[in-house]
Amino acid sequence: MHTKTLTQLAQGLQSGQFSSIELTKHFLDRIRKHSDLNAFITVTEELALQSALAADTRIANKQTQPLTGIPLAQKDIFCTLDVKTTCGSKMLDNFIAPYNATVVEKLNQAGAVMLGKLNMDEFAMGSSNETSYYGAVKNPWNTNTVPGGSSGGSGAAVAARLAPCATGTDTGGSIRQPAALCGITGLKPTYGRVSRYGMIAYASSLDQGGPMARSAEDAAILLQAMAGFDTKDSTSVDVPVPDYSAQLNNSLAGLKIGLPKEFFSEDLNSDMASTLQSAINEYRQLGAEIIEVSMPNLKLAIPSYYVIAPAECSANLSRFDGVRFGHRCESPVNLSDLYTRSRGEGFGKEVKRRILMGTYALSTGYYDAYYVKAQKIRRLISDDFKNALTQVDVIMGPVTPTTAFGIGEKIADPIEMYLSDIYTIAINLAGLPAISIPAGFINNLPVGLQIIGNYFTEEHLLNIAHQYQQVTDWHQQTPKGFE
Repeated sequence: MHTKTLTQLAQGLQSGQFSSIELTKHFLDRIRKHSDLNAFITVTEELALQSALAADTRIANKQTQPLTGIPLAQKDIFCTLDVKTTCGSKMLDNFIAPYNATVVEKLNQAGAVMLGKLNMDEFAMGSSNETSYYGAVKNPWNTNTVPGGSSGGSGAAVAARLAPCATGTDTGGSIRQPAALCGITGLKPTYGRVSRYGMIAYASSLDQGGPMARSAEDAAILLQAMAGFDTKDSTSVDVPVPDYSAQLNNSLAGLKIGLPKEFFSEDLNSDMASTLQSAINEYRQLGAEIIEVSMPNLKLAIPSYYVIAPAECSANLSRFDGVRFGHRCESPVNLSDLYTRSRGEGFGKEVKRRILMGTYALSTGYYDAYYVKAQKIRRLISDDFKNALTQVDVIMGPVTPTTAFGIGEKIADPIEMYLSDIYTIAINLAGLPAISIPAGFINNLPVGLQIIGNYFTEEHLLNIAHQYQQVTDWHQQTPKGFE
């Protein structure tokens, strides 16, 4: 059953081929069997079986939606009522959420069955899933390599067929990068398309939830349930949600694809460039026109991002003070001691590093020199994308500079780790939607192709991705040992 798509699973449930209880037990067995991947922080077996029983009743009464009875897993950044929500941190190791995030609520209403909460980089800060308090997640394609981050648990779980699909969040590439390194499909929607209510904040102007699945078709089904305006989220945008599956089979004849020369420079690994060119050639065969574009400010994305994101993180994480919730130090002598030791004990190295960077950038005397300047650069980057998208329909390029690297290979070098997101960060700064799809292998490790669209054109990106997946089978490959 774990080899079936979401559509096939829904058909099997509705035809009585298997029940949601049987399907859920099958995936719970796989999670137990492959626990060494460390993809899950919490497995909600009892809750999952209760939800599956309720889904079977709905199916019997013909009250079904596309996700009714289908198991999925939630990134452990989304608050889940009465279930531990940790953000991959020691700080929230004892936190039981008192409410559901809007994304969780929407998926529950759609009848989906939550298998558990997925491992992630601490507070979504990382590119390898090695900063998690619960240990590194392993990439199922090679368990000595990272799955990417921060949604590494999501990427590994879907790739290893421990869940048919999963939620992720993307602040600087944290859906697309693990999707690429794990050989699955991951979509970062337009900023504001998916509610951030109940999604624990890292950088509020950049964070965005999205679907991670085996294919564009599956991602369309999951996004359909996740997307929509939410009055509880001030950054949610009141734009109608289209039928994301309706346009999947549209022809790509006449599609204009832009290739930024800054993405395909001599800095790009030659094997990566060759693999991506092969994927782009498939689009030529499908009737697309390839046009070179230039976005000269892309080189400023990393320095801009690593001022803005840490600045916002330093503000957001100030709520973790040992008073209201989360880790609290033993026997504080005064308020200052409570704050200092609670945060010192509760936060990991990378989180502390970003808090310090952000606090410095926001401090008196440096705010204009760093934060304001970074926001001006952000506008220039956004303008580059807007100009390019007047010439072409979508932009294509790499997701990552390399395939999955070894566990422990970059963790001691923060700058090297930050460069892992060189091709994804600019899209978050601009607030645009982008999707990563499997496009081949280098030395038996997956490669992802990134497709970037204009605001609120997720259905167009899914169509472009789906048409490629109709003529290739990269997205159908399964890691050895997880068949």
